Amino acid sequence: MNMPSHHAIYTAPALRREDDAVLGEIHQMRKDLRHVLRTPMRWQGGLRRSALARAIQGSNSIEGYQVAEDDAAAAVDGEEPLSADEKTFMEIQGYRQALGYVLAMRDDDYAAFDATEIRAMHYMMLSHDHTKSPGRYRKGPIFVRDERRDQVVYEGPDAGHIPALMDALVQSLRTGLSLDPVVRSAMAHLNLVMIHPFRDGNGRMARALATSVLTRSDIGEPEFSSIEEWLGANTEDYYSVLAHTGHGRWEPRDDAHLWLAFNLRAHHMQAQTVARRVEEAGATWGELGRLVAGHGLPERTMDAMFDAVLGYRVRRATYLKRVDVTEQTATRDLAALASEGILTAQGNGRGRFYVAGEPIRQIQERRRKRRVPLRDPYPWMRARLGEPAEAHRNLVTTAPTP
Repeated sequence: MNMPSHHAIYTAPALRREDDAVLGEIHQMRKDLRHVLRTPMRWQGGLRRSALARAIQGSNSIEGYQVAEDDAAAAVDGEEPLSADEKTFMEIQGYRQALGYVLAMRDDDYAAFDATEIRAMHYMMLSHDHTKSPGRYRKGPIFVRDERRDQVVYEGPDAGHIPALMDALVQSLRTGLSLDPVVRSAMAHLNLVMIHPFRDGNGRMARALATSVLTRSDIGEPEFSSIEEWLGANTEDYYSVLAHTGHGRWEPRDDAHLWLAFNLRAHHMQAQTVARRVEEAGATWGELGRLVAGHGLPERTMDAMFDAVLGYRVRRATYLKRVDVTEQTATRDLAALASEGILTAQGNGRGRFYVAGEPIRQIQERRRKRRVPLRDPYPWMRARLGEPAEAHRNLVTTAPTP
């Protein structure tokens, strides 16, 4: 039960039998993934990089920062984007920096959640734009507005309560260790996004904090544990469940069950997606090996081919870093792939990149045809989220300029 206090926060609801079953399946899929990845394979690096890029892309897309997945991967690699504009890419780079910190702390025995660390993560995320007060709590009221309907759909708590509320959130992370990490992650996410402690970046910070909770647990394979990709692909449902849970203003209620079930569903669907990608990656690597042998190409070129199968635009600078060769060798490799029709060159000079040729497109098509639909562990949820609620789309956070 939540305490009748200005400084009470949302608490985890009791799990129902359905939730226990879904949670058990999530952990079994994570265990299976860990077992599969125990044997190192060359394609694992590309798959981990892709997973991180998709998380970055997904979380930022919710806030309206749209980038291609390979531009998100460019941020992971420390490369320049091919198509994202400068402002958007700065947002992507900031989020990549914060998420990089999250992953770096996963094996630190001395890492402990505190409010200062959360503020530091916010600074990492938004230090490129000081008009957004990176690392500082807001000083005034804050509202989430639905631009489509031109109305306020959520009002955050009074700014004077933020330090105490954030301390309560941190305390819940320190003392709630008996909760399953997936549950702890979901509640951290909900509380931060509802407290809305910053002038900007609250959604992204809440999702990064949720991922951080998971990485510091024993859930395993943290690059694959995030649900940020899934949330980005299901933004309408994400806004809907927040509206159903928040009821338009900061007033923590006893029952956050719909929110928790929504997160369990997201984890389950994302875990199924990851399992499918891992299976596909192994099969794809075998097909690429046969392609390399049939065309008499160096085995290292499979890295460029694998990126092309993922739909990435392959660049020489990225390729030579990945396979650790000279510029001359990288140029020769990519030219050979293009001459064999495996990749297709586009652009000129420094802007040149390569995309999937016909053999790669055939592999992509075979992958798609082999896929079976994902199983929805909560088949009733979409209808529930479709019921009227306070907020839905085109949401914009507004706060007074300090």
